[in-house]
Amino acid sequence: MSVGTAIMAIFGVIFALLLASIIWAISIYNGLVGKRELVNEGWSSIDVQLKRRFNLIKNLVTIVKQYASHEAETLDKLTNARSAAYTDDVGERASAEAQIGSALVNMLSVTEAYPDLKADGNFRDLQQELSQLEDVIQRSRRYYNGTVRDYNTLVGSFPHLIVANMYLFREAAFFEIENED
Repeated sequence: MSVGTAIMAIFGVIFALLLASIIWAISIYNGLVGKRELVNEGWSSIDVQLKRRFNLIKNLVTIVKQYASHEAETLDKLTNARSAAYTDDVGERASAEAQIGSALVNMLSVTEAYPDLKADGNFRDLQQELSQLEDVIQRSRRYYNGTVRDYNTLVGSFPHLIVANMYLFREAAFFEIENED
């Protein structure tokens, strides 16, 4: 074997290793992008359900005001909590959602004192729809948190963390609501 053939073989091996490294990095990058998109999809699903919830709460407040206008403080707390929840920050949103949940429980407990309100068909329908929507929100939150767990695991695991740091992939925040019933 001549020196020229040996040099060509070495360059061939180096080229093959370089090509394999590039394909490996692209594969990792694409995996990270895919997981990040699942996180975004999960958050979008939660956001849609929370907006539906906001509209239901608005309708509930309107009906309750008709029967219990002197409970304005309780209704104002719920309305203010609802307004504070319009943020894209997951941590702030979780805190606001906890306040909404607490205010909603207070409002619904106040309605127990109003038999006419409890008998109102629209109120019962909205209350039932809200209950079903809470279940959907809980499922959406579980899905989102699962995708965040998978994504964060990749971002923090070797060798993925090398590519993640190179392309500024950052861990996503979980959507956790404290004091949830």
